[in-house]
Amino acid sequence: MKVSFPHMGCVTGYKKLMEKLGHEVVMPDPPSQKTMELGVKYSPEFICFPFKVMMGTYIECAERGAELIVSSGGNGPCRAGMYPDVHQKVLQELGFDTKVIVFDNMFNDFKAFYEIAMLVKNGTSNFKLLGIARFCYNLIKKMDKLEKKMKIMRAYEINQGDFSRTWKKIKNMFDKCDTYSEINKTYKKALRMFDSIPMRQVEESKRIRVGIVGEIYVIMEPTVNKNVEEILNSMGVEVENVQYISDWVEHNLIPKWLPFPKSHRIFRSSDKLAPINCGGHDKENMGWVMDFAKRGFDGVVHLMPFACLPELVNLGKFPAVSEELNIPIMSLSLDEQMGEAHVKTRLEAFTDLIRNKHFAKQKNTLNNVADSLENAAQSAARRVGTKVGEVKDNLKTSPTSPEYQTK
Repeated sequence: MKVSFPHMGCVTGYKKLMEKLGHEVVMPDPPSQKTMELGVKYSPEFICFPFKVMMGTYIECAERGAELIVSSGGNGPCRAGMYPDVHQKVLQELGFDTKVIVFDNMFNDFKAFYEIAMLVKNGTSNFKLLGIARFCYNLIKKMDKLEKKMKIMRAYEINQGDFSRTWKKIKNMFDKCDTYSEINKTYKKALRMFDSIPMRQVEESKRIRVGIVGEIYVIMEPTVNKNVEEILNSMGVEVENVQYISDWVEHNLIPKWLPFPKSHRIFRSSDKLAPINCGGHDKENMGWVMDFAKRGFDGVVHLMPFACLPELVNLGKFPAVSEELNIPIMSLSLDEQMGEAHVKTRLEAFTDLIRNKHFAKQKNTLNNVADSLENAAQSAARRVGTKVGEVKDNLKTSPTSPEYQTK
């Protein structure tokens, strides 16, 4: 069967999974302006941006012969829950015999999850399916670790573009891995490749850190968010994104009552500021903002599709949350009209703000330390002066020894 999927971040793991299950993979291209225009043309007018981009991607894949499209879904008031039905209807009206299926959290409806899994496994035995899933998860986890590392190191590269070019090579290397041994060797080689890239040495106190939160699709797909992370890195800012494929898998496959992964703890910690889950990742994102503030990050960039209900709820809360937690938060509403120049201008202004705030805070800290040292020195001097005075007084009042008396 010819299988495809939406392009959302690093899709190497998706490709390997489908290939090992015996499917012919129709690789989706990174969304382009043409993809977005195609999606806008055949989507409901007021539907959210991710739906439109995915619609364009599905049409392009269907034109190339995709028979099955596998995606992930959503629940609650978030409209992502209705994506598959509307996508399927549009494809049928356009004359494509392409089926759209969606994997959701298996704890919400295990029966539906199992039925979809049986369709995708393509006759593979359950034992072999578990082995393939474990292999692909291992590959995805290693790649996500490298990508997280890159988004920190790239902020200090001397020759702009070195890390991005190296990352493309690394993704091609992982695409050729077929055993655990090959994955481990590639991972170690990738680390050496990163370490060989020339970098500026920056003191810990001068490092600027920004967290990325928002709707999962727009924060994971750089072509949709206009390369927010790379732009921030180019300005010397370290970036930490809260969503990766391996994180999504862990969050949805591990029971929520367990203390791991971290996203479960983050979800529960947001109860004070977000007691109600409005769907999507709104509650989880509020928890991540609290976590970034607790860890001393300099700012948060909030990415949301235009008219996204769950993120609109957060958008209304963030001004008060920013003041309460003393952390700047910048929200970007993304749609097909948004240009990279506009995003870059907004990020430049935000970076200037948090950088000035960072160094002003350090200066105040240094001034406070200097004042404390000066006060301590003055206090010590006063104590020494007092002791000297007491010694002099004692000398004046002490009786003189007979042998030293003047005759």
